[in-house]
Amino acid sequence: MIRSMTGYGRGTASAAGCDITVEMRSVNHRYFDCNVRLPRVYVYMEDAIKSRLAQNVSRGKTDVFVTVEKQPGSAPEIKVNAAAAEKYMQALDELKRMAAKPLPGFAVNLDLVAFSRLEGVLSVEADEPDGDELMAGVLAALDAAEESFLSMSRAEGERLTQDILSRADTIERTVGRIEERSKECVAGYFDKLLARLHDTLEKLGASADEGRIVTEAAIYADKVAVDEETVRLRSHIAELRKLLTEGGAVGRKLDFLIQEFNREANTIGSKANDLDIAREVVALKSEIEKIREQVQNIE
Repeated sequence: MIRSMTGYGRGTASAAGCDITVEMRSVNHRYFDCNVRLPRVYVYMEDAIKSRLAQNVSRGKTDVFVTVEKQPGSAPEIKVNAAAAEKYMQALDELKRMAAKPLPGFAVNLDLVAFSRLEGVLSVEADEPDGDELMAGVLAALDAAEESFLSMSRAEGERLTQDILSRADTIERTVGRIEERSKECVAGYFDKLLARLHDTLEKLGASADEGRIVTEAAIYADKVAVDEETVRLRSHIAELRKLLTEGGAVGRKLDFLIQEFNREANTIGSKANDLDIAREVVALKSEIEKIREQVQNIE
């Protein structure tokens, strides 16, 4: 199935006491370019995320956003730094003795709340989640986001496919009209050349083998024929339909194929010296350009 390079996906998971959210979005790009944004403490997961996505995504500029939040109710561990508290106690005791000399009756009342605010007395240690368990949760959320993204890109790819196939049908009909008109042009050009050759020979009072005259006229008339180009265009149309039917990552192949469409259309326009064919070539190139724009969105 054809997939678009543009899309969005979101997935969630819970692991190691954390709620994990992964969002991804992608836009057109010639190659696969992945940018992962996650909390700095979890930067080690970046390579695993990119490798996981590369298994199913081959083209597109993809941004991945990872959010990790601790679940409600998970309280941090608060520890008392006994050594620091003891040092503060000793210092306060010394301060009390010093104050008692000049100021008899001075007393130091120990306020535990104020004491706890002294630097280093208490330390708050967050309960770090298990790394392996958290990694598994992130990848699970990534898989869910990727599936959502792929579902959207497949739907968009189907729309692109139908649009391109419709335009391929239009191109095929245009090629048919060019072929019919080209036959008339070649026949008319042949008749004009034949008449001109006979007229020239008559004026010169010369004679020539009639078969030779017809052959020369046919050779020159053939220079305005576009049979080869229209045959190749029909072959390109068949290949276009085949690639769209096969599906997969065919964006680069389609891009190259459309260049060949343009090449044949340009050659027809330069060879056919006819107003009706010129109009058909303009319509032909317009449809080819619209397909080219759509192909830019295909993975």
